[in-house]
Amino acid sequence: MSSAPSVGHALAVLKLLARHAGPLPAASIARELGLARSTTYRLLDAMAAQGFVVHLPEERRYGLGVAAFELGSAYSRQEPMQRLARPLLTRLADRTGHNAHLVVLHGRDVLYVIEERVVGRPSLVTDVGVRLPATLTASGLAILAALPPAQVRALFPSADAFVQRHGSGPTSLSRLRRLLVDVRAQGFAAETDSVTSGLASVASAALDHNGHPVAGIAVTFPVDEVDASARAALVDATRWCADELTRRLGGSPVAPRQP
Repeated sequence: MSSAPSVGHALAVLKLLARHAGPLPAASIARELGLARSTTYRLLDAMAAQGFVVHLPEERRYGLGVAAFELGSAYSRQEPMQRLARPLLTRLADRTGHNAHLVVLHGRDVLYVIEERVVGRPSLVTDVGVRLPATLTASGLAILAALPPAQVRALFPSADAFVQRHGSGPTSLSRLRRLLVDVRAQGFAAETDSVTSGLASVASAALDHNGHPVAGIAVTFPVDEVDASARAALVDATRWCADELTRRLGGSPVAPRQP
């Protein structure tokens, strides 16, 4: 067995174990990956020796090992998404002349992770570390629109889960769903006056290699300074930024759905 296929098979084992809630028998691993049992056992023995999988003899199953956990922890420490995204956000702010930011979903809120401010632009209530209800922000709506419907339903099980600001924002799951249908159809999310009176935002979601939305990228601008043509240019710039981050994360940008 050459080294290149072995590496690919080992990575496939890790990804398979990560997708499942609990450890798996070697026979299940072999079947799901289309590998011979002898090959599977050799892989598992080698990976166990390095700590990437652990054998549970009483259960006759294999699970992720400590080395796999250490890789995940190292990923968080190195903040690769922020490092990949920051130069893109800088280019987005320079290209548009407006403040740009990146958020991640944190429960029903969005957490602001990167802020690129443009000199002379209006001050914002958002800053790194600030949290706002996802349903009120363009970046949050962009992320929610890319989530599976069941996950959105789990996040917003009742009317009590919805928060309004300045009298804006959906107040029920059915209204939120209608908003998300529009977001998916047009390929971007937008809000006006929901966060700050007189300001609006347009946003798109960045996806990982599994098509999962990992971040929302937005541009915020004064409503009275941006006409329809300029707004369309801001949408294009924001989409470019989100799509480029998606590519850097190993994902594939999704084209807008036709209504």
